[in-house]
Amino acid sequence: MRMTRTLLAATAAAVMTIFSAPAFADGAISIIVNDPSNPYWFTEGEVAKAEAEKLGYTATVAAHKGDTNAESRLIDTAITSQVKAIILDPANADGSVGAVKKAVDAGIPVILVNAEINQEGLAKAQLVSNNAQGAAIGAQAWVEAVGDTGKYVELFGAPSDNNAQTRSNGFETVLTQYPDLEKVGQEVANWDRTQGYNKMQSLLQANPDIIGVISGNDEMALGAVAALKEAGKLSSIKVGGFDGSPDAVAAVKAGELQYTVLQPVAVFSAEAVKQADNFIKNGETGVAEEKQLFDCILINKDNVDKMTAPFTMAP
Repeated sequence: MRMTRTLLAATAAAVMTIFSAPAFADGAISIIVNDPSNPYWFTEGEVAKAEAEKLGYTATVAAHKGDTNAESRLIDTAITSQVKAIILDPANADGSVGAVKKAVDAGIPVILVNAEINQEGLAKAQLVSNNAQGAAIGAQAWVEAVGDTGKYVELFGAPSDNNAQTRSNGFETVLTQYPDLEKVGQEVANWDRTQGYNKMQSLLQANPDIIGVISGNDEMALGAVAALKEAGKLSSIKVGGFDGSPDAVAAVKAGELQYTVLQPVAVFSAEAVKQADNFIKNGETGVAEEKQLFDCILINKDNVDKMTAPFTMAP
């Protein structure tokens, strides 16, 4: 069932609580995500919260919306509230290091999900999608959809997030194997649907003869789809996404999106809380490696009906 952005935002607003010190009881876990108006981050927060409550903790979800100052304030509140652990989707690979260090210095273990920071040894664990692997399978599916000859453009995510460059590099690794495919434009659209729509309009105006759009996430891809539909070009220009969001799954079913790459956010968000719980109780996460990669899954017209819930596919 297609979940509109308006409904998603309203639902997110209803369940999101920006926490304050009195809200936490003993045994609280703080979950800090990016922006719950995006279904990916919404799912990240809600799955982590449900897992924490299942394990007997009080859990509250808050959002920094990519702002490192807001992130720092939320970390300060968590420290003041003496939470047992923090599950954090960091706002910035470099800019979030200080916030994580504050929590660690206060004796609070931090488990990172979805995005990394550029310093090892601070967070107890960093759980992320295998973005290079996901980008590679997505790029191969994209070539199968558009063919091996023609011009194309790329929509790039937020530069402050290492995932954006990792995915772009993964696309490049595959696409450079096809010398007759020519990238004629790349625009930063910051993981955002509206920006994807606007940047797609500009790219299309400058390059009316493109055959495809490869996108670093679903929101940007769906913005591109909207712009191409408006221009009457969607039938001749193929678009690929990345995340496995409900709207992208619906677009794959409708034939508007060629594929999306499912990030197993529901899996690693729950796992992050389990590792935090293990650290609280035993002083270790139970996993040898700090950085842990979770493989992505290609979703296309052949297997899209196996989606059983948001970001969840049946075996």
